[in-house]
Amino acid sequence: MLKERPSQKELAKKLKEARESALAGRIMIVDQEVIAADALELGYLVEDIAGVLNRALEEIKPSDYAGQRPPQRSYERAILGLDLFAFRWKSRLMGAEVYLKFAVKESLLWLVSFHIHRDG
Repeated sequence: MLKERPSQKELAKKLKEARESALAGRIMIVDQEVIAADALELGYLVEDIAGVLNRALEEIKPSDYAGQRPPQRSYERAILGLDLFAFRWKSRLMGAEVYLKFAVKESLLWLVSFHIHRDG
């Protein structure tokens, strides 16, 4: 029987890679207009995303995984075919339930979504 992906170990590893990339400021944004609009909704400026993302990632645990099993693959050209990791958690930093989706490629954190959780 195949193991269900992603495992807790794989999720912990991806979160660690994302934290290391964010801490080093190695962040790429897939759709800058969407992230900028969502940043305003979350109450920060997109210029401050490295610090905000770093602090947000510290709050997330592998058990907060909210993505597909196995992980959805990206159809965006820059990260085509990479696994996307989605998390939803009650953020103390943002004072709301937040949704974050990212991929990690060659020590770069590719930010796909970062916004207040929306039902549906």
